[in-house]
Amino acid sequence: QVQLTESGGGLVQAGGSLRLSCAASGRTFSSLHMAWFRQAPGKEREFVAVISWTGGSTAYADSVKGRFTISRDNAKNTVYLQMNSLKPEDTAVYYCAADPLRFGSDRTYAYWGQGTQVTVSS
Repeated sequence: QVQLTESGGGLVQAGGSLRLSCAASGRTFSSLHMAWFRQAPGKEREFVAVISWTGGSTAYADSVKGRFTISRDNAKNTVYLQMNSLKPEDTAVYYCAADPLRFGSDRTYAYWGQGTQVTVSS
């Protein structure tokens, strides 16, 4: 079993930055692919970014490419999402997800956090 705890959300003005963190416990972190998803009110949960267990491969949704960066620190069992040039449409609850095998944009990851709210004001 894996426990994921997100932090770092908050209220920010458009154009600003936030860094989300997701701390993992319960399983060897370096064996897990890690991803971020988000869900805005009234919308389906959507893929944001993913990073492989080594950190050597990443992928992003087109909507965040060039603005968001996913990274991980296996020594700290933590994955990060650096979000720059934030837009009001980035407002959502952001979820961390983990899976030992899955590396992609579908929502069938084995483990999920509780989410952290990000609100971008215009």
